[in-house]
Amino acid sequence: MDLNQFIGKSQLSAMREACRGEEGAFFRAMMKELEITFDTMPKTYGTDGQGDEALATLHYFMGGSDWWIVEKDAGSPDDVEQGIQGQAFGYTCLNGDTQNAELGYISIEELIQYGVELDLYYTPEKIGAIKARVERRG
Repeated sequence: MDLNQFIGKSQLSAMREACRGEEGAFFRAMMKELEITFDTMPKTYGTDGQGDEALATLHYFMGGSDWWIVEKDAGSPDDVEQGIQGQAFGYTCLNGDTQNAELGYISIEELIQYGVELDLYYTPEKIGAIKARVERRG
């Protein structure tokens, strides 16, 4: 699995640098765990029908915006060959606007392009729990 599909260059560079530091073993194990997560997370329609019980596997953030990813795009053969992770499906709350938070398609490629960070310490949770937490903030 190419980590560049899910993690921005600057964040990935910092992680690789940390692998050479005194906590290198911790960061190498974290990167291996992320590879497994990216490889095994549900693909398009893999959680269809689960509703609020669907598990968000990844969390991205920037400023007051959050993106929780439930499914990754299965991708076209061309995308897979070029190492591109196109769309994903998940829950988004932009700029703290809890009233307009919604489920929908998210471009991982665009998130990375705009410098959004992957939450390295995120623990997967059900979409229903995320929605309830976001609604309480509003």
